[in-house]
Order: sequence, then C-alpha cells, then structure tokens
Amino acid sequence: MTRPTLVFLHALGASGREWDLVRRHLPDHPSLALDLPGFGERACDGYADVAAMADNLANTIRAQRLTACVLVGHSMGGKIVTLVAARATAGEEGLAGILGVVLVAASPPAPEPIEDDRRAQMMDWVADGQVAHDDAEIFVDTNCAAPLPHRLREQAIADVERSCREAWLGWLERGSREDWAARVGEVGVPALILAGAEDGDLGEAAQRTLNLPHYPNGTVMTIDDAAHLIPYEQPEALAKAIAGHSAAVSAASLPAGFVRLLGSDRVSHRTRAAMLARTRPVRREASGWSDAELELVAILIAQVLPDCDIARELARRVGVAVHGPGDGWRFADLPPDPEAWERGLATLDRIADGFAGLPSDAQRHWLHRIDAGEAGTADDPNYLSPTQMALWFADVRAEIVRQWIATPAAMAAIGYDGFAVGGDGPRKQGYTRTAADDTEQWQHIPETTA
Repeated sequence: MTRPTLVFLHALGASGREWDLVRRHLPDHPSLALDLPGFGERACDGYADVAAMADNLANTIRAQRLTACVLVGHSMGGKIVTLVAARATAGEEGLAGILGVVLVAASPPAPEPIEDDRRAQMMDWVADGQVAHDDAEIFVDTNCAAPLPHRLREQAIADVERSCREAWLGWLERGSREDWAARVGEVGVPALILAGAEDGDLGEAAQRTLNLPHYPNGTVMTIDDAAHLIPYEQPEALAKAIAGHSAAVSAASLPAGFVRLLGSDRVSHRTRAAMLARTRPVRREASGWSDAELELVAILIAQVLPDCDIARELARRVGVAVHGPGDGWRFADLPPDPEAWERGLATLDRIADGFAGLPSDAQRHWLHRIDAGEAGTADDPNYLSPTQMALWFADVRAEIVRQWIATPAAMAAIGYDGFAVGGDGPRKQGYTRTAADDTEQWQHIPETTA
C-alpha cells in the first residue's frame, strides 16, 4: 500500500526547512514541506491572514492532486491544519484524501495562550524592521528545552531573521487571536496531538484543553526532552510518532481514482461529508453495546462476510444503526431493534454456551440451525424463541450487509459510482449513457490499493 503523503506546515518564524531532519528520518514517506506566506522562501509575499493561509494549504492539496495525505502542523501551522481538516470533514471539494493530522505543539482554533508580556516583547522586536539577530537568538533559545547543536541553532535563527515583518506582526496581533473554535466544531479526521514535555503555553495541558476537544478521534502524546521547537529538538522521536500515525490512518485509504471522483464537483458537499464520515473510526461507546456484545457482533460479521477485514469497526457501525432511529420497519414478531438485538445476542450466547469461544465451524453450525428455526429459548421474555431467532438472524444479515455496502471501501471494491451524479450546482450531472457496459469518461474505473 502506498504511504500517504506527509504535508508539513511550520511555526511562526520558521520555514519548511525546520522539517529537514524529521523528513530524513522518514525516507520511505513522500512529503512536502511548505513555506507559508511571509516566511522562508515566501518572505516577500507579505502577511496572509489565517483564512488565506488555510486557502493556500487547501489549494496546494488540490493542485498536487493528493488522494492520500496526512497534514502535519507545528505551532502556527497547527491552527491552519485544523481549519483545513475541518473543511475536509465538512465535505469540501478536492480534500477527500486527507486521512489524518498530526499537531505538533499546535496553536488551537481558539485564541492562542501567549503571555501578554511575551507577546509585547516579540512585537517590539520588529518595531524598526526585521527581527534582529540577538532577538532571534532569544526567540530560538527560550523555545528549546536545551541548547540546539550549533548548525541547527543558526538555521533556526536565520529563519526568524528573514521573516516578513508584516507576517510576524500579523500573526501576533491578529492571527493568533482569531477565534475559529465554533466554526471548526468537531473534526472527524483522526489526530495525533503532540506536546513538548517542557513547553509552556502550548504544552500538554493546553493541548488537552484547546485542541483535543475538536478531535473525537484524537490522541495526546508528550515528547520528552523538548519544549516548543520539537522538529529541531527531537526529530527522530517526532518522526517515529508521525510514521506510526500515518500507518494507522492509511488503513482508511481508498483507491486514487475513487478519491478523485469523490472529491470532484460531481459530488455534493453533503454527500462527500457523509461518505468520508464512514471511513473514520466510531467510538466504542457510540455503539450502545458492551464490549462482550461488540465482540459477538464482530464474530457474526466475520461469519456473514468471511472476507471482511473491518469486522470490529463494522460492529460499531451496526450498533449505531441499531440504537439510532432505525430503518423504518421490523418483523411483527420481534420487539424494537435495540431490544431484539440485545435478546438475540443473549440467546445466541446462552444456547451455544459461550458462542465467542467456539471454533469457527461450530459457530457456523449454530447459525445454520438458527436460520432453520431450530435454535432459541421459548417462553422466556429475556430471550428469543426459535422462530424469533430465525427472523432476528435474517435482520442481522441484512443490517450487516447494509452497513458494509455503505462504506466507501466497499463501493470502491465493486466499482460503484452512483454517488457522483449531482454536485452542489442547480443542474445535476446524472448519467448520459445507461446501457450495460457503456461507461462515460468520468466514471471510476476500479483500482486496487495494493
């Protein structure tokens, strides 16, 4: 499987060069290290506000046609990454390939917690022009847990010195103070949120308070022997964490052609957002079931769909459906879905004397008996009768398949493209050719991810 492209965004006063050592420890990962407007090689571009920087990142992803990527944002860059990840979650065109984010000592969507005295000091550094060498030294040294090696220190200082005065002031006066928290809301993209153990304003506590609540699929991790300039201080540890997260989220990657179609203007924002939500983890508690019940459902899925490699994740999705508003109907001889499933799972476990512990062949044998109406518990309101169990198992199979076929991975596997027939405009594209095997140029040709 092709590794996702890592897209790196730097901190205030830095450039894409701050990621050089990190990228060196990730030789097998394709990557881009961008310079934001006003910094690095783009210092002459002047100040770009937060919205413009987010547009810049989103447009880069589209221009590069990235169909599988992980966004990595450090400090100032972290705020930009979160804004773009939120836009991807909302279904924005061309961003369907964003699989995950890594936030490194990241500025939050809410105003960044910077002490007033330190903010004033940093703004005073550019009162008469660019940041002076002595002030750049102070900036770099105070943001590190220990002195950097000479070459790295000089590189970091040089980036601070060449930062555009307008961009430096723009971030401190406005960008870092902008409050995007309400507009960002919850971002479904899986996130690894990293903090330096010795960081002050943006350490672990700040990350848990200001960034983690936006990421229901987020995890916070601390990098030892580091303060704020983690890419310089602990590049190897940082690279290892990024690689682990990239590997974890790559399981949700889809064939490139399918992602391009999903991200095209033939798909509405609402449809795209709904489909992308189905590629992201469901929290265990959202399923409405206990761990034991989830295990039983995952085993049932493995029996109904023997080649399914997402049985546990699919079990959570089935749970959400069962405990949600429902699909509008049920067998008259069965109670409402949540109760029917609870009693059906309990009956299955009881009649098999521990269904989960049986060999696969024995499990299959019991399911054949249930399907034939030969197994159940009669005259007990806590369980289902043989007749009810046969009906329940029919509903089980239907719900499992319904949830599986609704996943983009299943759609990609069978070459389904019916979701791409109406974008956000008033005129819906639809199909112009409808005969068997008469496909149109836009239609997705199935690709493998292996």
